[in-house]
Amino acid sequence: MKLRLLASALVLAPLVARGASPQVPALPAGAETRWIVQKPEEIVAYVVFDPATVAGELPRAFRFITLDELASNGIAWAGEHIAAHPARGRWAASFLEIVRADTFTIDGRSPRWPAHGAVALWCARVASTAPDSELGPGRPLLVLQFWMPDPAYADYMRTKGHHATYGEVALDRAPDGTWRGSITADGLNATAQCTPAGSVTGGAGSAGMQAFFPPASSTVRDVVRVAFAGHRVQDCRADAAWTLAGRHPLAIAAVLSPSNFEFGYDLVGGAYRQ
Repeated sequence: MKLRLLASALVLAPLVARGASPQVPALPAGAETRWIVQKPEEIVAYVVFDPATVAGELPRAFRFITLDELASNGIAWAGEHIAAHPARGRWAASFLEIVRADTFTIDGRSPRWPAHGAVALWCARVASTAPDSELGPGRPLLVLQFWMPDPAYADYMRTKGHHATYGEVALDRAPDGTWRGSITADGLNATAQCTPAGSVTGGAGSAGMQAFFPPASSTVRDVVRVAFAGHRVQDCRADAAWTLAGRHPLAIAAVLSPSNFEFGYDLVGGAYRQ
């Protein structure tokens, strides 16, 4: 099962050819902020979880996309996972990533990064409860967690319409080329390890869009839309590993294999009033 296929079917916006050089798609008019991320490096895990553990975070206008739904639409990995774990058909699809970047600004302001500082993002694939509703451009995702290691900047993000909470997040590359990440947050201790291996996919000419909706418990009500280009993806070696522990709902989720390493793209975004 190739991760690039899993990513396309599960959480990432489709990568669309845009020509010989990366061109970030234009965002809709009306953004109230400007978010810029350049040259990120990240470890990504694809995760299935019990929606009952986060039921209070789902806005009434949305529903989680389940493994049963994906399997009925011909997504092979979902059918295979249900066959191995029959009780998980109603579980939901999500991704977890640990990211560091050369540039990370919202309206020109950057975080104060600790040593090896990074951010962590847990997002679920969702759809509207009203099939004919218009959610705007970009694949819709529900932000279950966005951990930022600078507490003052997490506060700043919320004032700008970007959901975030404080958490100690780090990502660093060892001399042997292995990336190691960690998340220490309320109720969660997580670690990740990935050695990129094999061919690189994506790159020049790839582009996409996503829409991040805040959880129901957030003080933020804006939707953040992002556009990106130049996205590169490489599988992690077979010895890649994630550990999730604690009382957080993520700690009892199931990490799928393989993980991957993603890097090199440019991203712009902005908060929009719902």
